[in-house]
Amino acid sequence: MCSNFNRNGIKKVKESKRSSQHLPFFTFLQNASKSSKVASQGYTPLAFRPFLRLNETMTAEQKTKVALFLDMAGDYLRDGYKRPPREYAFAADLPAVSPLCSDTTPSDAVVITTPRIPASGEPGTTPGKEPGVEGADSLEMVAAAVRCCTGCPLHTTRTMAVPGEGVSHPLVLVIGEGPGADEDASGRPFVGKAGQLLDKMLAAIGLSREQHCFIANVVKCRPPGNRDPLPEEVASCASFLTRQIRLLKPLVILGAGRVSTQTLLNTSEGIGKLRGGFTPYAGIPLLPTYHPSALLRDASLKRPAWEDLKLLRTKLIDLDETYALNTPEGS
Repeated sequence: MCSNFNRNGIKKVKESKRSSQHLPFFTFLQNASKSSKVASQGYTPLAFRPFLRLNETMTAEQKTKVALFLDMAGDYLRDGYKRPPREYAFAADLPAVSPLCSDTTPSDAVVITTPRIPASGEPGTTPGKEPGVEGADSLEMVAAAVRCCTGCPLHTTRTMAVPGEGVSHPLVLVIGEGPGADEDASGRPFVGKAGQLLDKMLAAIGLSREQHCFIANVVKCRPPGNRDPLPEEVASCASFLTRQIRLLKPLVILGAGRVSTQTLLNTSEGIGKLRGGFTPYAGIPLLPTYHPSALLRDASLKRPAWEDLKLLRTKLIDLDETYALNTPEGS
């Protein structure tokens, strides 16, 4: 090994006669277990952990950290002395996320696909204003806030928060009660057996989450054991769903199951009585129906659920010309 290093890979630092503008590249790291021994021998540990996110989208701050690290590495390879740091002005690839966020979320956890542009005069649109522009708020900002949320105890047991996914201006906003085990593991809504059935139900009336829908839940973290979310948990997540509805401006809301429908309509009425017709919610038609998981448990509910889907199809034909042309009412 080079004589400048000891057997532990620690470099000896000699006194520098350079000007004060060029500081030694390695600075002493105060280590509780080794500081006295290292200091007495005049060594400085070769240890640093740069924050790198190569081949991913990054915030401006993350880009700056990478650039400064590479500058630092270049200084070391050149002569071992650090130059004054450069100033950078990078643009962010994605909204900055709070450092408090502990989730490691996959890049496809929130899928915003090609938007459906609302027709002129559609509820929620303003003449002369680009659809979807809501000041400083955005679906990405909501998703980032969801992933970092510690507003209720559910964040302590989640694997991943589940903000939602779909198109940015959907025909239908599907709202369930909360993530299950598969959703908690993937960070995506309705991906288990119930989600697969939901996709088939939507496809039966010419809809898909990739082109026509946005899928969300009342609570964004999985309740332990798939229990019903508690009132305080629903209240903690309420602002996220409110923001999503305001940004998405769906033509219709499909309330998937008892919990989501009761939450939205602020009622204790059973889903069997609530389903079968539309109820206004924030100026948007809301259609309650059975949760797909209920259909998996009780096949007798499939017939009334299909009747609800036909009501949804008829409403969309009335509200959207493109859907009406591609989906004849008798299909």
